[in-house]
Amino acid sequence: MIVVKYGGHAMSDENGLFARAIQSAIALGEECVIVHGGGPQINEALALAGIESSFIGGFRITSPEAFAVIQKVLSGDVLTGVVAQLREAGINAVGVSGRDGGLLVAKKLRSLVDGTQADLGLVGEVVRVDVALLQTLLAGGFVPVVAPISIEGDDAGENSKVGLNVNADLAAGAIAGALHASSLIVMTDVAGIYRDWPDTESFISSISVSELRAIKNDFSEGMAPKVLACLNAIDAGTQSVRIIDGNDPESFANALRGIGGTVVRP
Repeated sequence: MIVVKYGGHAMSDENGLFARAIQSAIALGEECVIVHGGGPQINEALALAGIESSFIGGFRITSPEAFAVIQKVLSGDVLTGVVAQLREAGINAVGVSGRDGGLLVAKKLRSLVDGTQADLGLVGEVVRVDVALLQTLLAGGFVPVVAPISIEGDDAGENSKVGLNVNADLAAGAIAGALHASSLIVMTDVAGIYRDWPDTESFISSISVSELRAIKNDFSEGMAPKVLACLNAIDAGTQSVRIIDGNDPESFANALRGIGGTVVRP
């Protein structure tokens, strides 16, 4: 079982390399679940709507007006686009939102990765993953593609009328943990984790979860949620996480072979 966070410039893949790599994994008997991002598409849609994009600690501040746009972009335009891309390559992909079937239940996120308190609006922190829908789709031979939107709730219940915007890295980490995936592959716009970005000499090729936890507060902007996603996934039962550069056409195929990027292990 492999969970893939599909994001960054990899999503503009015009040569179908991502889909072919997914095909190869399936041919080898792997089950795959894909969680997509959509930051550039959201930025563009918010700008067209006259809504400013603001971030704190790598998280997008989400007003009710912004959430309406974000949900439409992620659960509509981006989700259908990724599914179409995969199906065109012959992959039996099906799209679902994290709100479908109670797949992702989240509470409002009140603090950043380093523990700093913050008011982020309608931003969610996943507290429960109901994998029944994913397992049913996988058993039917489908490749689920998940849009990272959640229902507001807690460990016991949910308010299905309220949705929350969940960082795609954290959504992928939560799903990988709940499925006890053998691997979570996170596609982004850098080669992996750097101890002191942008110093390229500080690149980390392999790190244990305990070592990463010790330095998690050192990361900022978009890397902070990615690091937290790694920690959460492995804590919940994922065997390994690999962060790779989606700008490199061969990076995903290499990751499926256990090569490249930064690997985080228990």
